[in-house]
Amino acid sequence: MTKPILIIGATGKTGRRVAARLTAQGVPIKAASRTGKTRFEWNDKSTWAPALDGAGAAYITYYPDLAFPGAAETVEEFAKLAVASGVKRLVLLSGRGEEGAQDAERRVRNSGADYTLVRAAFFNQNFSETFAETVQHGVLAMPGGDTVEPFLDAEDIADVVTAALTDDKHIGELYELTGPRLMTLADAAGDLSDAMGRPLRYVPVTAAEYAEGLIVSGLPAEVATPVAGLIAEVLDGRNSYLTDGVERALGRKPRDFADWAKEAAAAGVWDRVEVAS
Repeated sequence: MTKPILIIGATGKTGRRVAARLTAQGVPIKAASRTGKTRFEWNDKSTWAPALDGAGAAYITYYPDLAFPGAAETVEEFAKLAVASGVKRLVLLSGRGEEGAQDAERRVRNSGADYTLVRAAFFNQNFSETFAETVQHGVLAMPGGDTVEPFLDAEDIADVVTAALTDDKHIGELYELTGPRLMTLADAAGDLSDAMGRPLRYVPVTAAEYAEGLIVSGLPAEVATPVAGLIAEVLDGRNSYLTDGVERALGRKPRDFADWAKEAAAAGVWDRVEVAS
């Protein structure tokens, strides 16, 4: 591929990992973000065409989430513009158990693009990036209760996305990605405790209580409330099953949560934060 690949959300959990892989392979990229050299904002359509200009393919991640109202329609408009601009190879990051995400998938599928749909489970990296401070302080308060979820390593997602962007055999595929085992949030807390060498306690909370915590941590209420509702929704049991998506795409098993947690702890992502008395 001689034309660069546009990566939307190039500073995000999966975007930066995909960017690193493509760069290591010598594939040119356009790393798009709200503040990067290639500027891109979903709510500013004037940034779309310049970002697409000259690209040969695009990795689509939507902020804040495809489950949000209007997201599917926005992605459809972008996909049609991409195809009209000559950027027909599109890889969409989607979510399991989200009606809005599956609507976006249908719209990309019908856009005329050479598409690959990557439908991902709950990321391991939410615990090391999104909730890192909570984990550091020993209490994981989230909705979910005793529901089991196949937590997924974002490194596996990035491997699948990179393959889909660079190998024609993935065109037209839907890969539903999960980790290798089903776990409760209490199980996850146990693995994290073992990895860190100190206790982490899981405390189940309601979506409303979780939203309050997000607001206290600085997230605007108009984002915190739907995000909390979405997390409660996807952790209500609808996604409590394993798939072979990683193995179908890559020919190998996905990485286990405990192995990921040990490596993340060794890298110091949960080193203690000093709390003022």
